[in-house]
Amino acid sequence: MTAGAWASARYPVSYDVPRPQRYNRWTVGFRWILAIPQLILFGGTGFSYFFTRFGGRSGTFGGYFFGGGVLSAVLGILVFLAWWAIVFTAVFPAGMQGFCLKLFRWEQNVHAYMALQTDPYPPFSGDEPYPLRLGVEPIARHNRLTVGFRLILAIPHFIVLFFLGIAQAIVTVIAWFAILFTGQYPEGMFTFSVGVSRWSARVRAYTLLFVDEYPPFSLEAQPNRGMA
Repeated sequence: MTAGAWASARYPVSYDVPRPQRYNRWTVGFRWILAIPQLILFGGTGFSYFFTRFGGRSGTFGGYFFGGGVLSAVLGILVFLAWWAIVFTAVFPAGMQGFCLKLFRWEQNVHAYMALQTDPYPPFSGDEPYPLRLGVEPIARHNRLTVGFRLILAIPHFIVLFFLGIAQAIVTVIAWFAILFTGQYPEGMFTFSVGVSRWSARVRAYTLLFVDEYPPFSLEAQPNRGMA
């Protein structure tokens, strides 16, 4: 790949959310209660959801893939099985991958809702339209060596995301009060929160074996990945 092509290439995972102009302040006020059914499926409760999202589940394979909810556990089991398939064949079984992608999209919808990036309630599915625009371009054949050591390779991201996750939680709490009083999420804080979620989604997709390309250390939608 030429330097110019590298600079203009897009990472195969995208995460974008249009900032809501107005929120329903009632649903924002009771968001943690309304989200309980979703959190049972994808993990976390209340404020602890934000503080445990990165730290508690990124230290070990079992914690990262199986902690947090019923469907999180299902996703973890399927990815664990796919890891073995990829190590031997370099291919993520197609049917299994499609189902895992649906769970991933559903999970990210819940994350966006809990981070107050979206106002509508997330659908109980990874197929239905939602304001979160999440794109994933899975790779056809994997590098078996990097798959074998995937979680070790992702450790630098886990460390950074641990602190960014705490910052995002604080921003979300401040935004919660701002929305209750004004009906709006302050634009600068919203951009930061979406950036953290974007970074997290890229790393999550990388560790779930959807993509092989190493995630950029960036909050940006189109990070600078080389010199033109």
